[in-house]
Amino acid sequence: MTDIQQPAMRPADPRFSSGPCKKHPGWDFKTLSSALLGRSHRSAPGKARLAQAIEETRTLLGVPEDYRIGIVPASDTGAMEMALWSLLGTHPVDVLAWESFGKGWVTDITDQLKLDDVNVLEAAYGSLPDLGAVRPDADVIFTWNGTTSGVRVPNANWISAKREGLSICDATSAAFAQELDWPKLDVVTYSWQKVLGGEAAHGMLILSPRAVERLENHAPSWPLPKIFRLTKNEKLIDGIFRGATINTPSMMVVEDYLSALKWAARSGGLSALIARADANLATISEWVASSGWADFLCADPALRSNTGVCLKITHSVVTALADADQADFAKALVRRLEIEGVALDIGSYRDAPPGLRIWCGATIEADDVMALMPWLDWAFVSTLAAFDL
Repeated sequence: MTDIQQPAMRPADPRFSSGPCKKHPGWDFKTLSSALLGRSHRSAPGKARLAQAIEETRTLLGVPEDYRIGIVPASDTGAMEMALWSLLGTHPVDVLAWESFGKGWVTDITDQLKLDDVNVLEAAYGSLPDLGAVRPDADVIFTWNGTTSGVRVPNANWISAKREGLSICDATSAAFAQELDWPKLDVVTYSWQKVLGGEAAHGMLILSPRAVERLENHAPSWPLPKIFRLTKNEKLIDGIFRGATINTPSMMVVEDYLSALKWAARSGGLSALIARADANLATISEWVASSGWADFLCADPALRSNTGVCLKITHSVVTALADADQADFAKALVRRLEIEGVALDIGSYRDAPPGLRIWCGATIEADDVMALMPWLDWAFVSTLAAFDL
């Protein structure tokens, strides 16, 4: 490829990290000035703030009124593991894995909980497993949007409306960017630091009436740490879902989440958030079509994520290299963009094929995505020259 000039225009904000993600437009530290600091989270004002976060979440996501929403520790991982440890053990299990986090749930279920009758449905990065193989009598565990693969489920039609088992969905890179089919979902988890650009360490656990019924009628055969316990005397600990959290939350981080929810509502609600992410994906799609050296890791356009957009390098000069050299090339390309200050943290996930992962969620401005595209071409050609290719 011939040399190209360094682009004249730069993204106004180079933060395209897939988590923690960029703060919402207009955010600054004054956002936190009303945080309830130095007060107990169990005080009346503290519980009111937490309850407000729950109810504004319900409104924005359109969560049914009979579903419970709780704020729990340890981000999305904590919420998912709380669900797995508390709910599994009564039914066969189907667990879907096509990227790093789904594979992590496989490890929990097979190596830690050591459950019987587990069906692991796997696919390589860039693809989905056979959704038609999910058993209606089984509990199914899956990620709605594969954060590290750029692959999402197209819908929830493959989940039976007459299922006997529970559907347990890790939706951390999907919530607020993709439509979730609530009647098909019994457990949904996500974390604040993804689509809304909140801060880390807190997770959300959303339970359907079917999930609550399972909790109140099932005692796991394994010990449950206090931090995982959702019931007491065979009844749901209702306070968790009304603002009485299991452990001490950061009221500063809660205030930040409330700010993000208010920004989302002002911006037009869920449909507007989805449209922003879709527009960012469309910009990258247009660039990929003419790049000559990059393509989506996910071949099927219907399955491509509109948040964690994953790209692979397809140019024959690079693909002819040994695997380790291809990885070094991708890292060098990413580093070049970082040095120039035009894109930060866009390398592929450590377990994924080498390439790029560009966050396109709702807090990312369309102009920044558009400005980044010529820089990708410049960085690729510059890295070829640096590797003497």
